[in-house]
Amino acid sequence: MVQKIREAEDVLRAIPKPGESILPVPGEENILITSALPYCNNVPHLGNIIGSTLSADVFARYSRTRNRKTLYVCGTDEYGTATETQALKEGLTPRALCDKYNAIHVETYKWFELSFDIFSRTSTQKHTEICQEIYLNLAKNNFLERAEKEQTYCEGCSKFLADRFVEGTCPHCGADDARGDQCDVCGRTLDAIELINPRCLVDKTHKVTTRTTAHMYVRLNELQPRTEEWIRKSWKKGHWSPNAVINGDGELVDARLKGGLRPSPVTRDLTWGVPVPHVDGKEHEGMESKVFYVWFDACIGYPSITANYTSEWKRWWFDNKNVNLYQFMGKDNVYFHVIYFPSIQLGDGRPWTMLHHLSTTEFLNYEGGKFSKSHNRGVFGPAARETGIPPSVWRYYLISTRPETADAMFSWADCIAANNNVLLNNFGNFVNRALKFVASQYESTIPDSGDEPGPYSPNDENDAEFITEINALVKEYVDNMDAVKLRSGLHTVMTISARGNLYLQSSGLNKQLMTENPKRCAQVVSRALNLIYLLTALVHPFMPSTEAAILAQLNAPPRAVSTVLSNDLLAGHTIGTPEHLFKRIDEKMADVWRDKFGGNKPQEPSPLAEAADATHVVPGMSKRKAAAAKKAADKAAAAEATANAPPKSSEVLAWEQKIAQQGQVVRELKAKPKSEENDKEVAAAVDELKRLKAELAELSQKAQTPEA
Repeated sequence: MVQKIREAEDVLRAIPKPGESILPVPGEENILITSALPYCNNVPHLGNIIGSTLSADVFARYSRTRNRKTLYVCGTDEYGTATETQALKEGLTPRALCDKYNAIHVETYKWFELSFDIFSRTSTQKHTEICQEIYLNLAKNNFLERAEKEQTYCEGCSKFLADRFVEGTCPHCGADDARGDQCDVCGRTLDAIELINPRCLVDKTHKVTTRTTAHMYVRLNELQPRTEEWIRKSWKKGHWSPNAVINGDGELVDARLKGGLRPSPVTRDLTWGVPVPHVDGKEHEGMESKVFYVWFDACIGYPSITANYTSEWKRWWFDNKNVNLYQFMGKDNVYFHVIYFPSIQLGDGRPWTMLHHLSTTEFLNYEGGKFSKSHNRGVFGPAARETGIPPSVWRYYLISTRPETADAMFSWADCIAANNNVLLNNFGNFVNRALKFVASQYESTIPDSGDEPGPYSPNDENDAEFITEINALVKEYVDNMDAVKLRSGLHTVMTISARGNLYLQSSGLNKQLMTENPKRCAQVVSRALNLIYLLTALVHPFMPSTEAAILAQLNAPPRAVSTVLSNDLLAGHTIGTPEHLFKRIDEKMADVWRDKFGGNKPQEPSPLAEAADATHVVPGMSKRKAAAAKKAADKAAAAEATANAPPKSSEVLAWEQKIAQQGQVVRELKAKPKSEENDKEVAAAVDELKRLKAELAELSQKAQTPEA
């Protein structure tokens, strides 16, 4: 097949050669990306995936489409008491347990098409070396101190017990199965030595007592002024997401900072962990028999994993001037990435690459409740593939519901609707319609439109409005993605494809146009295909396999993001075979999957199922129940009408996208602190939303009214 693509430096995406290490280039924008290291004693669920790894992957892929040097690192966090206790439960060694769960994580992320440049683990020699080097620097810089405290000791095991290896009676509520760190009944945090009748989890017949043990602590209190100064500076420069440490006004809100940081433990009496290195001096005596506290070594996993990727890892991790570090995590991980680890970096004394942009998420819940591995409730690990839903659809739905400012809810019905109403009827319809027309009417060859190669003129006599709108939307996309507003970026992509559908419709693309005005028909076809080519780059971060399918149908190599619509696929270029990108999912599958992943405990019937049963009012029913039954019946009727409705026009879809975006604008404005100016902005945004809804109602009415 013939490829005729505009030759210019900014058209194609730069793709590293196999085996080539990605390294930063001085003077350029270099992007280092990490997602919170998943703990290696369990299987990740959809909330874990959207909270860090998938979000980071979307931004990494976007950065690559801008031809920026980009490195995305991740791996499993493997040390600590949680690993030891889980290994005990499963009858495995800690190493064997980590091997097992690391493989599950790798398999899961591979299926979700996550593009790590390296996915490693913290139980490596490089990790040990870098952790010990940082510890030695903290000691040299006088940021470590020794402290002695009482700790539970098992005489049968002849060793100190970490909090998770102890259980007993809660001193506050009397529950008999409280853990050494927390009581699940009353929710109080505990010190293991507070437990009444403590028992060793290894052998409950062993005698548990208390003994004094010494540990090393990092002097966070001494580092706090420098840490606070760094937080304020980095927050402002990197435009962090609002989080629990510093709010949108730049005010430090973390209770630990306000109350004053205290020395934090660095060592533990365990065997599974990074060994503490020898340091001269009396206060360090006896430390070589201990290991590092898991939260001391966990964040060091980022540079150590990079060191396993390239021997030149310091070019990434000791260059704040040329490297911007983006970190993705759930809200529960903020303290360790914004206060604890930066304090360690400052105390180490070397010129570390430190956090530039923090991207956090709230929690993704599941069908009215929470994900629960113990109750088998929700979608965990590789189970997503059991549904037959392709990875692209999973990725689209998860990003479209990304809990950026508030907790979000996973819903099977919404997931199916996203596939059928947006991906199939909007995005897929536009791509397929344009490509099929070229294949059937032009023998798969792009006709001569008369357009010069390069950007289309916004003053074009036929398509000035179309070109101007697309360019504005592409700018909006770039602005959203640069600001790590991933959900808004995805919505913009779908708005662009809806605008493409509207363009084909308003241009009257059909055989009649080809016969009566062949030049205009060639122009419409060429411009539509070039918009599709641009869309491949815009959609790549969210749905990489969908991009790959479109590129195969276009017979074109991966392209970079262009800031304007351009004539890049030139006349004479031949395309491949058009195929549908998405398949309709039967709405009834929502109940099937809801039952399959509903867990071991009986679940409440879905609102839709309840509504389907409430078809009439029983004589003698109370007014309250009658009203509820009528409401449920109306809801069921509406759901049935929606399911049986004909496909929406591209114009209606475009308007729905605008309404969704405007709704998000209203929600974000309402979330801001109240002020007279903000009230005016909210009122104006609400008026605009009402106007769009009214126009959508008119469009829908016209679509339903048969022509005379």
